[in-house]
Amino acid sequence: MTHTAAEILTIAKQVFCDEIAGLVQVEQYLDSNFVAAVELLLACRGKIIVSGMGKSGHIGNKIAATLASTGSAAFFMHPAEALHGDLGMLDSNDLLLAISYSGESDELSSIIPTVKHKQVKIISITGNPDSSLAKFSDCALTVQVDKEACPLNLAPTTSTTATLVLGDALAVALLSLRQFQPEDFALSHPGGSLGRKLLTKVSDIMHQGDRLPLVSADAALKEVVFEISNKGLGLVAVIDGQQHLLGVITDGDLRRVLDGEQDVRLLSAKDIMTIKPKVIHVANMAIDAVDIVNEYKIGGLLVVDDNNKVVGAFNVHDLFQAKLI
Repeated sequence: MTHTAAEILTIAKQVFCDEIAGLVQVEQYLDSNFVAAVELLLACRGKIIVSGMGKSGHIGNKIAATLASTGSAAFFMHPAEALHGDLGMLDSNDLLLAISYSGESDELSSIIPTVKHKQVKIISITGNPDSSLAKFSDCALTVQVDKEACPLNLAPTTSTTATLVLGDALAVALLSLRQFQPEDFALSHPGGSLGRKLLTKVSDIMHQGDRLPLVSADAALKEVVFEISNKGLGLVAVIDGQQHLLGVITDGDLRRVLDGEQDVRLLSAKDIMTIKPKVIHVANMAIDAVDIVNEYKIGGLLVVDDNNKVVGAFNVHDLFQAKLI
């Protein structure tokens, strides 16, 4: 059977329409039950355990991951594994977020008595507010939809999307009420791009010690050229006797001087340096340096401390190497 491109796109667009309609429908169910669920989650002193079978389990796994990455101690527990020992991980300080569209999952129903015995609070997400799971819950949330995006109305599509969005709504409500900050998010994602950007400090990437390009104000041009070339950062800091910053000379400054008509043999560092250059404090985050480099279109930065002493330097290659740009 062959299909035209238009027919394929019509099918795809209908899926979008059906699932969006389902989300609009589920949005209407947001009421005091949702508020109660958020308050239960906020009050949880232990772990948030998310559980569900089949497609509900896959969605639950994602919800648990979102909760964990946004400041809630959460993990996914497979109901079948729970029946064979994993229920031992629960105690009365924990909370179970149970997901079943029918609300009649045999596996989830089998673990409820033990969960109740352990005095663990239960929040359910079902498509049937009159289901057994909903009735056993301390707080029951509904994701009932009129139809699935599947043309046979069989494959979980609209309902799973609605469940995922409801999970996102819970997670976002929690992180907002906890005043969760980007820095907190980064602590859970140290290996990711965002984690690197939010956790890497200037001091982590800067050149220092013998690798730091420094010259005195009276240094001859030859010494300036040697220091820039030897340290390989494309710049050199001009300092006084206590290493306080007086100015900066870049390889671009050198090219302009050499292209000029001045007698370079008579020039010293103080004659060609740029005073009050752009700098960054050693305590700053490296992402702040990226902003400065991009805004002022410069190739590198000097790093100073509270006393305006030069303690480091880096260039855009260091930022690239740290995968910050």
